[in-house]
Amino acid sequence: MTFHIQTAKVAVLMGGLSAERDVSIMSGSGVLKALQSKGVNATAFDPAERSLDDLKREGYTHAFIALHGRYGEDGAVQGALELLGIPYTGSGVMASAMAMDKVMTKRVWSAVGLSTPGYVWLSPEDQTADNINAIPAKLGLPLIVKPPREGSSIGMSKVTQANEIKVAAELATKYDPDLLAEEFITGEELTCPILGNGPNARALPVVRIAAPDGAYDYNNKYFTDDVKYHCPSGLPEAEEREVQRLVVAAYRALGCRGWGRTDIMLRATDRKPFLLEMNTSPGMTSHSLVPMSARAAGISYEDLCLMLLESATLDHPGGPKAV
Repeated sequence: MTFHIQTAKVAVLMGGLSAERDVSIMSGSGVLKALQSKGVNATAFDPAERSLDDLKREGYTHAFIALHGRYGEDGAVQGALELLGIPYTGSGVMASAMAMDKVMTKRVWSAVGLSTPGYVWLSPEDQTADNINAIPAKLGLPLIVKPPREGSSIGMSKVTQANEIKVAAELATKYDPDLLAEEFITGEELTCPILGNGPNARALPVVRIAAPDGAYDYNNKYFTDDVKYHCPSGLPEAEEREVQRLVVAAYRALGCRGWGRTDIMLRATDRKPFLLEMNTSPGMTSHSLVPMSARAAGISYEDLCLMLLESATLDHPGGPKAV
């Protein structure tokens, strides 16, 4: 369904049921205000408070997904919108589901030869004390422990001593039954947004992140001004181009569309970039990095929101067929 601003009725999906609900409301509120400023008939819609059936019943023609985390970024709401026949922003069902699962993402990237830190994945039945205690020897120290299917650094810990691994594992498994431990790459933290589809996907300017003591955690991401963001990144031109090439390849390998943002570590010893994760519904708050990068490319927040809305589509544009 083509987007026509005169006839479109847009639901900005925000809030939801995930651990990132508060951030989603901040993102969605910004998007809603921006779209309304462009003359779009847009309203807020919280799937935690209303049935998605209301979207069809109330005549919504498009959905802007400003949900983060589970049920919003993992293919669940995308599948519901496919069944309702309502075009939506961002990646489709399969790409959303794969990108939300950091282990699956790593498997795909590794399969196509893209660099990502070494890792150990433990299913619930494999999370014995011996297996958990063996992780530091396998990956070295320091290392990162996190839930594979959460975002915004929720449940994540940096382990610097072997005796910290048990507490880190307990925290991560509060948010996900599976456990992911990852090699820690010492170097510069970067992120890079991507816009578009398939061969037309393009990377925006790289953002370099300088967090206090390297603690780019949930609080620093959204609720303090202690983190410094550099865009332009200040990287040598060849390094910036290589990071951009890598993130577009990572985006396409997962089958993403519309937009996304890839987090990267640039290893200090040899300046090699390593892919950390793909965000298919990135933050759009006042602290968020996609709008910052877009501004550096000459795209205002309002224009970015409208551009993303205009890209809304379905995996199967013909819609579900009645049986």
